[in-house]
Amino acid sequence: MGHGEARGPRDARPELAHILKGHLREIPRLSNHQARVARDVMSCRTSALGGRLQRCDHCGRESPLYNSCRNRHCPKCQSLDQALWVEAQVEDLIPVSYFHQVFTVPHGLIPFFRRDPSRAFALLFEAVGKTVIEVCRQHLGATPGLIAVLHTWNQHLGYHPHIHCIVTGGGLSLDESGWISSRPRFFLPVRKLSKVFRGKLLEALDHHLTKGLLTLPKDAGRLLLRRAATQDFVVYSKPPMTGPEQVLRYLGRYTHRIAISNERIVAYQNGRVSFHYKDRKHGGERKTMTLPGSEFVNRWLRHVVPKRFVRVRHLGILANGVKSKRLALARTLLHAPIPPDPHPRSHESWRETYLRLVGKDPLLCPTCHIGHLAVVAEIPRLPHTRSP
Repeated sequence: MGHGEARGPRDARPELAHILKGHLREIPRLSNHQARVARDVMSCRTSALGGRLQRCDHCGRESPLYNSCRNRHCPKCQSLDQALWVEAQVEDLIPVSYFHQVFTVPHGLIPFFRRDPSRAFALLFEAVGKTVIEVCRQHLGATPGLIAVLHTWNQHLGYHPHIHCIVTGGGLSLDESGWISSRPRFFLPVRKLSKVFRGKLLEALDHHLTKGLLTLPKDAGRLLLRRAATQDFVVYSKPPMTGPEQVLRYLGRYTHRIAISNERIVAYQNGRVSFHYKDRKHGGERKTMTLPGSEFVNRWLRHVVPKRFVRVRHLGILANGVKSKRLALARTLLHAPIPPDPHPRSHESWRETYLRLVGKDPLLCPTCHIGHLAVVAEIPRLPHTRSP
């Protein structure tokens, strides 16, 4: 697809894949990992990955069903994975209020994250987890549970590392003899969280800088740390969530979100990309931004997560090593029933799973809406293309 080249009726709505095809070659210093992610997105659900030829048993219509790339950065491959992941979290919910908190990296520290993303993101997770747990223990005498999710973008696709946390409103007492709840509408003091978060993140970055574990020059790094030490770190706490439905909705909204969805892209013409964004400074008003295609692709590439990096983490009493024991204790103390097994459908087919989670039959013929599609032939993938 060229720069704003005309497309047929099926491609009337521009997609990320179209824009990558038009401008990826213009990006200098593309890493192997970024190139692989871009290739996956461009190949997703196309003949490049192969698939199956399907025929309707009623009207006889034949249509190809191409394989998905399954890349976590792909806007076409998130919905079902998100639904399955959220469904699995039901067993971890307990009948307490949950709070949504956001921890943001100040702009002056961005060079640390651009130069050493894997290590800096890991330190960010550690600082956020230690901050919430320490402040909760100090103010409530309890250890909370939290699910932390890394995002690296803002609405303009700018580089803006921050972590969303879904946190239990309270936690197990330090001697684990009871459950201590927070106030109904207030969890922890934001100013205290901000101060502790600043101290822990700066200390961690300074330690790794001193040990030579970061590639940023030490003098430049220390200057950035000194400047950041004089700033207030932004920590935002949203109103509490009431009920498991709202908690699961929040989890689904944040855990599998990517930098930009195809739905936000509204135009791709003459080598320029227009997309919707929410103007946070004006009450979330919906506006449109237009960028040159190469700049749009360059911004998107900045948000490719390092290979094998885990961007959703469970901390506190939800940490993997202690979760089963601590949650069982919490339910006993809260007199809460054991949740239903989220995996009772071990023999459920992918069609049944899709129908249950999405509400649509994936094999219903899109032409006659009466018959069902059956595979009549395999479509091989093209050579030198990654398998899905």
